[in-house]
Amino acid sequence: MARILNAVIVILEFVGLYLSISKSGSFKKLLIYYTQLSNLLTLFSSILFVIFGPKDLVEIVRYVSVCMMIMTFLVTVFVLVPMSGKVKELLFSGSGLYYHLIIPILTTITFLFAEEDVSYAFVWITPVLTLIYGIIMLIMNYKEKLEGPYPFFKIRNQGIKATIIWMAVLMVVISTISVLVLI
Repeated sequence: MARILNAVIVILEFVGLYLSISKSGSFKKLLIYYTQLSNLLTLFSSILFVIFGPKDLVEIVRYVSVCMMIMTFLVTVFVLVPMSGKVKELLFSGSGLYYHLIIPILTTITFLFAEEDVSYAFVWITPVLTLIYGIIMLIMNYKEKLEGPYPFFKIRNQGIKATIIWMAVLMVVISTISVLVLI
């Protein structure tokens, strides 16, 4: 059953990727978004699962991708939608429907109820990867090489104190997700 669900996830990921590239005009432009990175990792991990089944390394990659997808879902629902008011665009149309709603829910349910458990020894991986991503985005924003792509990275607009609070909250959220997924 898990292989079938992962095959469905692969198909949905390709649909979302097609829609994202069509909208942005470039695959490269997508790589600044945590959403895109989490979905690409989910695509990769689901392909691995379909091919190799529940091997240890595959399950670890699936675990990391699921944690990142839950983070994507929560940030979209509780931060991006309220700040932008773009409910339809972010959750119910285009790649947002796939990347922010359907795939995060499906991949989480699949991992929790149809796949093997992962050791708590790997709980640190997702927060560390998320922190690395966040630091890179903050540096790029500070040096004005990039604006965003999310409001909480706009260090020059919101100041250092607000940025530190945002980063602390986001790190607590991803760390909590990483633990709760294993319970």
